[in-house]
Amino acid sequence: SQGDNSSFSTITSAGGGAGAGYPRLPGGPGGSGGGGGTQNSPPTGAGGPGNDPAQTPAQGTDGGIGEATPFGCSHGAGGGGGATVAGGNGGPPGGGPGGTGGTSSIDATPTGRGGGGGGGHDTAGPGGTATCGGAPGAGPSPSGRADGPNAVANKGGGGGGGTVGSCGGNHASGGNGGSGVVIIRYKFQ
Repeated sequence: SQGDNSSFSTITSAGGGAGAGYPRLPGGPGGSGGGGGTQNSPPTGAGGPGNDPAQTPAQGTDGGIGEATPFGCSHGAGGGGGATVAGGNGGPPGGGPGGTGGTSSIDATPTGRGGGGGGGHDTAGPGGTATCGGAPGAGPSPSGRADGPNAVANKGGGGGGGTVGSCGGNHASGGNGGSGVVIIRYKFQ
């Protein structure tokens, strides 16, 4: 589902867009866009637009496109957009990777935050990878379904996409996005 907005003083940051599922739903808009869903035939599921509503500098990037497979039942969802790099497209060999976040040393330690969640993949390939606090997508599951993992707390990343274990199997849920953090740096005088 759509992430909540975060506010501090006069600054409001838009929550991330909702990731899409089957069949072929588009990812939702947000600070970073949600990954697109999958379908047995074209067209593909569009990734959600990032930086929505528009801000300067941009709040984030677009989600990746979901795989459309005319034959068979290999479905890879698009990865969620990251703070600086858009989510990757789903498809062979797996779910789309989550977009890369940004690295800041405001607390004296280089730390990546705001990474997109990886897209899930159902039968053949692995789930999409993720960095900067985002969670990877789930891969094939012998049990018939696997919910996506949750993102890392306090890094503002996206949750990983869920998966099913076989074509037409049980539906699964995506993981929760990670909470954000506010860091204030000042010089004492």
